[in-house]
Amino acid sequence: MIESLLLSVVRVSTFHQQQLLTNATGFFFARDARLFLVTSRHVMIDTPSKHFPDRIELEIHTDLENMAMSTGFSIPLYRDGQKLWRQTDDTGGDVDVAVIEVDRSQLPASMAYGAFTPEHLCDPQSQVEIGTPLLVVGFPLGFHDTLHHMPVARQASLASSFGWRFQGQGFFLTDARTHRGISGAPVVMRPTTTNPALGELPWVLLGIHSARLDVGTRVMHVDEALGLNCSWYADILTQLTTG
Repeated sequence: MIESLLLSVVRVSTFHQQQLLTNATGFFFARDARLFLVTSRHVMIDTPSKHFPDRIELEIHTDLENMAMSTGFSIPLYRDGQKLWRQTDDTGGDVDVAVIEVDRSQLPASMAYGAFTPEHLCDPQSQVEIGTPLLVVGFPLGFHDTLHHMPVARQASLASSFGWRFQGQGFFLTDARTHRGISGAPVVMRPTTTNPALGELPWVLLGIHSARLDVGTRVMHVDEALGLNCSWYADILTQLTTG
């Protein structure tokens, strides 16, 4: 039996034409009849690092009975010079989350996947205690089960007050060991009460992992990394998938 959480997360590769650029993480979010891929905005474009892909490729499962079967599914990022993904900003500046719609009609009919829905979103006003156990599910440094094409889960905990915008930004902090390649991963927790609305994906979506947080005063050869990470509040998906 394959856990639905693992099937909702996909490995994302970015390309410029045929040149592989980077690896990242994404997950599916369904709203009404539409399906979106969610990842970090800097996966789609990142001017400081001169990262300008023109397409992404997802590794998707094509046979629920044989998880070793997978294929690549390519999604263009531009059409007629216009970007196809959605991003936004808020009072704190750019939000490091992006979504792009996936054309369901182009997906293999046998595709096996899971998807979060609006019912999975955690209200930032919810009571989530500091230190609450969380999971960050993705592909750190591209590492994964290469036979069954599955992500891995890293344990995390809530490291800042949930519902408060850390330093005025639209994210909260997690305490977890993370690496490059896990940008765009879902940050989830188990629900505290039974909720039939969650269906076959019994997890609450708190955030989207963005990046590790560090301090400029850290002495590299003396001080360990903080081990803290930025996770953007998942309720931003309501805005990004509207219209």
